[in-house]
Amino acid sequence: MIIERYLSHATAEATTTALSRRQFVTVTVGGAIGLGFMPLLPFASRDVRAQNAPGVPPGQKPSEQPAAFVSIARDGTTTVLCNRMDMGQGIETALAMICAEELDADWSKVKTGFGNQAGAYVDPMMGMHLTGGSNSVKNSYTQYRELGARTRAMLVAAAAKQWDVAPSLVTTEQGLVKTTAGGGRFASYGDMFEAAMKEPVPEKVSLKDPRQFRLIGQPTNLKVARAKSSGSQVYGIDVKLPGQLTAVIVRPPVFNARLKSFEASAARAVKGVRAVLPVKLDRGGDGLAIVADGYWPAKMGRDALKAEWDTAGLPRPDTAQMVVDYRALAARPGLPAPQETLRADTAPLAGAARRLSAEFVFPYLNHAQMEPLACTVDLKPDACTLYFASQMPGLDAGAVAATTGLKPEQVNIVVQMAGGGFGRRAVPTAEYVREATHVAMALAAAGQRAPVKVVWSREDDMKAGYYRPLTVHRAEIGFDAQGQVLAWDHRIVSQSIIKGSPFESFMVVKGVDGTTTEGMREPYALPMNLSVHHPQVDVPVLWWRAVGSTHTAYVMETLVDELAVATGQDPVAYRMKLMGSNPKAARHKAALQLAVDKSGYGIKPLPKGVAWGVAVHESFESVVAYVVEARISGTGRNRKPVLVNVTAGVHCNLCVNPRTVEAQVQGSVVMALATTLREHRITMKDGVVQQGNFDRYPMPRITDAPSVAVHIVPSNDPPKGMGEPGLPPLAPAFANALARLTGQRLRELPFKLA
Repeated sequence: MIIERYLSHATAEATTTALSRRQFVTVTVGGAIGLGFMPLLPFASRDVRAQNAPGVPPGQKPSEQPAAFVSIARDGTTTVLCNRMDMGQGIETALAMICAEELDADWSKVKTGFGNQAGAYVDPMMGMHLTGGSNSVKNSYTQYRELGARTRAMLVAAAAKQWDVAPSLVTTEQGLVKTTAGGGRFASYGDMFEAAMKEPVPEKVSLKDPRQFRLIGQPTNLKVARAKSSGSQVYGIDVKLPGQLTAVIVRPPVFNARLKSFEASAARAVKGVRAVLPVKLDRGGDGLAIVADGYWPAKMGRDALKAEWDTAGLPRPDTAQMVVDYRALAARPGLPAPQETLRADTAPLAGAARRLSAEFVFPYLNHAQMEPLACTVDLKPDACTLYFASQMPGLDAGAVAATTGLKPEQVNIVVQMAGGGFGRRAVPTAEYVREATHVAMALAAAGQRAPVKVVWSREDDMKAGYYRPLTVHRAEIGFDAQGQVLAWDHRIVSQSIIKGSPFESFMVVKGVDGTTTEGMREPYALPMNLSVHHPQVDVPVLWWRAVGSTHTAYVMETLVDELAVATGQDPVAYRMKLMGSNPKAARHKAALQLAVDKSGYGIKPLPKGVAWGVAVHESFESVVAYVVEARISGTGRNRKPVLVNVTAGVHCNLCVNPRTVEAQVQGSVVMALATTLREHRITMKDGVVQQGNFDRYPMPRITDAPSVAVHIVPSNDPPKGMGEPGLPPLAPAFANALARLTGQRLRELPFKLA
């Protein structure tokens, strides 16, 4: 997910009103929804107004209140609430570390939890509830430091008042307040917390010098590591309330089909099935909810149900034909990219001494998070509580309020830990949340009101979910014998993931979706003219981990590599030359050099049949460079690319927790490796998705996983995000290594060796 990066140019090009970033989000999101696309977001809008109300002094905004984030029990147990949803990226621990650092808490007694849709838990930079864009630590770093410092200051003030000493004579250490005055006294945070919360919240606080850090920067295990490794961690799919029922939904085989007829007697005959209820689905289609005592009887009931669907007049997308159509579109210019860096005066291609033409195809991809979607709805006549892993609880709560007719304050979301997400749990239409709410409403209308958990099976989400768009790139490059690029005409054909959403007004500029072009050109000093086609296709698309960079990084880093080889230059040296003195490239150079140095690139002898591959890319303001070693196993049709070793150089500015950065890079390597595996793609024929589970959508096995070494460039600059940046450069680095082994440039994902 990416929103923040577009605000600066969007405010200049998409509106003539001078607005702050948070006001801009409020106006544009609220405006789009107010036009009828979605229910008004009462929580998010009210929260943003509270954050930006004129005259609110520092320290008094909802997101600055210690009481909303920190609680300390009598025994000293300190709970720090995360203002996001954790889906495995480790932010519940990272944000707690940041807060505990300034609080001087006893880390062994710190626990973590989650906030909800209340105003305190909005992203302080965005002014809305959002987990995405790798911005959790980046946007809340200062916020959580100040929360810890404010809590500490209030503890000091309370202790000083009780001991009748000046606050300057009170110190803190490891969960204790102390003074040497009057013979010396001390108290635990637990003993002092209740009194501290009665003290005024300070407007300003002093923060530690980074040289004083004892937690930030230290490799630290997740607070939930034991629960996750022992199987005791509760995820959204595990929620169990008293009297709870479980539902699955019969979905049409073609997107948006309507129900013609159904025969439910066999389904109702399954032991444990309570009801078969027609419900409305996202985007206007029909569904049937099978409600039962548990998942298995609900599934068996669904398997027994017979339904006929009306698909007349519906588009029937076919990916094979779409590739043909997209390639035809890529042959002619589209809408010019609005970014100045992607429009340049170039020499005519015809005048270039050497030419390179290339076309790339990237398939639809499913998010395939390990924990399928689940949402538990406890609908009462005057209230609704939902239990699920929400990436945007303010938006989701607003959608529930509008769907049920309840007042905003009557809706509460209890945010759960998620077993992966990759963008799938952040749907602007609040798709699966509204569908679950419709099931709860239908159940109540049938006289069987009860908490109900709606579960999406793997097949449900793979066949009827949202996807990363099918995308085609076409590049025409003119260059000279020294590798200087003289002309670069580039076209991208891809569905927009933003058009029609509440984010369109500021993320689509002059008709071009900024998520489609992110990652093009930079940091290389290249003359490029980029244009874009956004075909209208009846396939639901959504952001997917690292979004546009999942294809732009591949295109840029394989083409740059090919130019280096074509002109007889070392790929690393050529990249360094192209970056030149560009100040934006300093972090790229540092990350790439670190990966080169640690890998032994060009110095360490490689076994016969093994080759180096290199790539570097920035996404979400963090840079990751990979130097990989790869080989090919097997012969003939059984040849298989094998990724042997991966060395990563990472520049994410200040690293709060090196252990989670390492884990995110390792996970990104495996997820990116999946995109290269044969048959790892979503295809459609006559409107029907062909893949339903991992038997036809293969994932890497442990035997496919390479050795991964992660190295981080030291920095004291404010931290950036790491949930996504590790993914984009892996596939191109792998492809570049394979090109050295085979001479074949792989222009399509997943890989197909000739």
